[in-house]
Amino acid sequence: MPQHAYTDLTTHFARIGRIRNALGILGWDKDVMMPAGAAESRADSIATLDVLCHEILTAPVIAELLDRAEAPAGSWQAANLQEMRRAYLHAASVPADLVDAMSRAASRCEMAWRAARREGDFAALLPTLSEVLDRTRDLAVVKGAALGLSPYDALLDQYDPGTRRADIDPVFAELRRDLPALIADAQAHQAATPAPVLPTGPFPVPLQEQMGRRMMMALGFDMERGRLDVSAHPFCGGAEDDVRITTRYEDDDFLAALMGVIHETGHALYEQGLPHDWRTQPVGQARGMSLHESQSLLMEMQVARSRPFMDWAAPLLRAAFGGAEADPAWSADSLYRAVTRVRPGFIRVDADEVTYPAHVLVRYEMETALVDGTLALRDLPEAFNAGIHGLLGLTVPNDRLGCLQDIHWPSGAWGYFPTYTMGAILAAQLRQAAFRADPAIPSGIAQGDFAPLLGWLRTHVHSQASRLSTPDIIRAATGAAPSTDAYRAHLRERYCGAE
Repeated sequence: MPQHAYTDLTTHFARIGRIRNALGILGWDKDVMMPAGAAESRADSIATLDVLCHEILTAPVIAELLDRAEAPAGSWQAANLQEMRRAYLHAASVPADLVDAMSRAASRCEMAWRAARREGDFAALLPTLSEVLDRTRDLAVVKGAALGLSPYDALLDQYDPGTRRADIDPVFAELRRDLPALIADAQAHQAATPAPVLPTGPFPVPLQEQMGRRMMMALGFDMERGRLDVSAHPFCGGAEDDVRITTRYEDDDFLAALMGVIHETGHALYEQGLPHDWRTQPVGQARGMSLHESQSLLMEMQVARSRPFMDWAAPLLRAAFGGAEADPAWSADSLYRAVTRVRPGFIRVDADEVTYPAHVLVRYEMETALVDGTLALRDLPEAFNAGIHGLLGLTVPNDRLGCLQDIHWPSGAWGYFPTYTMGAILAAQLRQAAFRADPAIPSGIAQGDFAPLLGWLRTHVHSQASRLSTPDIIRAATGAAPSTDAYRAHLRERYCGAE
């Protein structure tokens, strides 16, 4: 019977979901606390579980059940069945030996990346990164053939279902055209005011960690279902009801780590807000990485870099780090100008809101060229540096500050980078709609009360999980199709005018 077939499918997919929970914790441990000597055995364990998930998902019984299963139109069950079919098509297109090879290559490359990044030695990473790129191309080709997509679109679809280069390219072409003038206008505007006087360190890491935890909980993070740790590259991971985020600290700059914590908290709030009743099923997972990045960037860029937020946060920061009340460096005005300072830099995760898209544009251009073979991997550092110079006018001094800074390519995450800027665009649109819908949201931020904002996001984004497509979630939440209008207006208002 169709209903029995659907019920059987939910059992199989719940099993897959629980294995992926285990993979999430193993991956977190690998990046946070695993001793280097365990790398090979950990790669074996992760690859084994990856292949096991693949075998369950591609077993003949799954295809038979999908052929017979039915669900009421418009229901959560129907959306779940659609997501099951999507997951099956992606998995069935890839042979198990390629799943195993990709998993092992990424694990080896991640470990090699840590040392190569520390030493700024791209040549040391080249052998393992070449292997990851070769397996990525193999995967992209077989998935593209099965799904009727170009190889790069097949990679994109893994991270952002339904998104294609045809959606991204016009948006990024517009940004590439307009970004230099926007950066110049923003810098001219800020030149009319004195540079902010920044607090001087050192800022002890334990105090930074305490403040990060306080901000996490204020935003709504449930510490009973998650934790904060340290890693070489900040991330949000873990498992259902065990959402783990990381940051990294510098003792002379507390703002970078704090904004990193807030960014990852945005991701974590989304994960913690997904519908509990569907947590073991595909429909209960986050919709895609553009929407996921919209949640992190809404919290970090739209909210935490706003003046109302800093009016609330400045006294807390001053007290936490022992600043003098009369010291202008600890004033809300000075800290606000510090977190909205437009200043091109080398590191993407530390970039200001205006120059951040330039970092994504460069990476997008690099990875599309690497996947289609028009850029040789050995030439990546030179091409990357040229891209940064062309958009930001910076001369990259070494590969540690250049193409080695991100973990995405070594870890096999090709097709992910464009979701950062697509997410920033959605964040502005969601923030605009939320503020318009509930006047308690902006006034709450100024008082450190984020419950109205989180409640709106829970209703309009988090609770929707993968029931709808990203464009449909945005339409339902904001009353309009996804657009760059709110994003462009926000950047002009905050950085070239008066907020």
